[in-house]
Amino acid sequence: MDWLIDIFTNTESVAHIVLLYSTVIAIGVLLGKIKFGGISLGVTFVLFAGIVAGHIGFTGPMPILTFLQEFGLVLFVFMIGLQVGPGFFESFGTVGVKMNGLSTALIFLNIIVMFGCYYTFFDTSDPQNLPMLVGTLYGAVTNTPGLGAANEALSSVFSNNIPQIASGYACAYPLGVLGIIGATILIRYLCSINLDKEEERLKAEDAANSANNPHRLRLKVTNSYLEGKTMLQVHNFLNRDFVCSRILHDGHVSIPNRDTIFHIGDILNIVCAETDQEAIVAFIGPETDIDWEEQDQPMVSKRIVVTNPSINGKTLGKMHFSSVHGVNVTRVTRHGIELFASVSLPLQVGDRIMVVGPEDSVNRVTNLMGNSARRLNAPNIATIFIGIILGIVFGSLPIAIPGMPVPMKLGIAGGPLIIAILIGRYGYKIHLVTYTTTSANMMLREIGLVLFLASVGIKAGAGFWETVVQGDGLLYVLSGFLITVIPILIIGPIARKRFNFNYFTIMGMLAGTYTDPPALAYANSVCSKEAPAVGYSTVYPLSMFLRIFTAQIIVLFFCGT
Repeated sequence: MDWLIDIFTNTESVAHIVLLYSTVIAIGVLLGKIKFGGISLGVTFVLFAGIVAGHIGFTGPMPILTFLQEFGLVLFVFMIGLQVGPGFFESFGTVGVKMNGLSTALIFLNIIVMFGCYYTFFDTSDPQNLPMLVGTLYGAVTNTPGLGAANEALSSVFSNNIPQIASGYACAYPLGVLGIIGATILIRYLCSINLDKEEERLKAEDAANSANNPHRLRLKVTNSYLEGKTMLQVHNFLNRDFVCSRILHDGHVSIPNRDTIFHIGDILNIVCAETDQEAIVAFIGPETDIDWEEQDQPMVSKRIVVTNPSINGKTLGKMHFSSVHGVNVTRVTRHGIELFASVSLPLQVGDRIMVVGPEDSVNRVTNLMGNSARRLNAPNIATIFIGIILGIVFGSLPIAIPGMPVPMKLGIAGGPLIIAILIGRYGYKIHLVTYTTTSANMMLREIGLVLFLASVGIKAGAGFWETVVQGDGLLYVLSGFLITVIPILIIGPIARKRFNFNYFTIMGMLAGTYTDPPALAYANSVCSKEAPAVGYSTVYPLSMFLRIFTAQIIVLFFCGT
């Protein structure tokens, strides 16, 4: 039995380290699935399992714990950035600006309340108290990457005796999850919101927004003005964006291009936005029924997946689908969203395009695009590690700011996050294929997260009892609760009363600002529409960036003085 005892006690052996992390992560993940009142803590329970392991002396060498902690953090934040990158800049639409403005205000209110608690409840002469409260802040807002960024910044401020702020995080996190949901429910009563009326309002908004969806028309040319005019001339005169995928002239079906001439009696197959439908019908002619398959040149329509890396970043206009390949692209689906096939739209690996044309031409385009789902199943490992290299270098750039004890660096949390966002959005411009399946992204992200949480927990476990149970643990819990609830009760009513946002959208916005999946899950459970998910995804990218960035600013500006 000595060999078994050695595995558990010889902290220098590789087997012991693997056993330590496997045990902590497995127990933490399994316990995280247990629901309390319908709410589970998820993988964050790995932190608590690590604290217990560290407290009983089940630990490992500090350099190895630190390496796995930092590597896990880098992997976690980079995969988050790669995921949110494509929609980061697009989230700043008219409504998006308002929602992100409210979200930003909420983030800074969290920080203000934290400092209020610090000066009210704690001894400001103790240099350990403010860092611990920073950990409490990120537990209160359930943001693990912020905890990692603060941890890293503290290592540059404290040369030794670095505060184990995970203890404050652990104190605040459970009530943070409950507080977000509870405060969101309280807003409903403060603003006298009726859930049934909110659902009806969403249905009315969906009906209005559906006017922008792609719409198919089959029109007969009856306007005498169009006789002898080219497709380009009609397009320019009508000033409406539409795609003509097929044209029937004198019993012959063909794929039109910009030089195709219209004649009275031609039958057109058109895709346009619903808002333009009425104007296009009035200008070209009435709708008609026709069976395209009975014509002399049968056309096929096929949805093709772009998997050829050489296509990445090329616009539809540069591909010359109609003039060179004899087909038309009518729609592009990206991340589950249908996009209108405008000539300026750049294609990305993972896009699904709807192609219409003769079967042999469609097959040629299929081969050109790749259309290999197997390629999409493998993550682009090279892109991920190239991005991490760039992120580490970028995060290590020192930025001297007057009044700060050391030059500010974005660090291994902020640097990879920003680079990942930029690569996710613009990587195709430098021929980087950034597509990864949702499952691959989630797997890498979760592996990074559990490595980070397990390491932080194990390192914090040794002093957890003295810091929390015998120390100011209850004050951390109270401070975390106030940090969670007070900003929500301020911003939530403003979003409702001042900007008249739908309550379900507000729920998603609050969950996204706190980067809290359990709160989003609760919002989805009480709403039959996608409004909570839309609110969540609109503010999540900027919120995640600000949480990480402000963590380092707080530590470098205030904890080092």
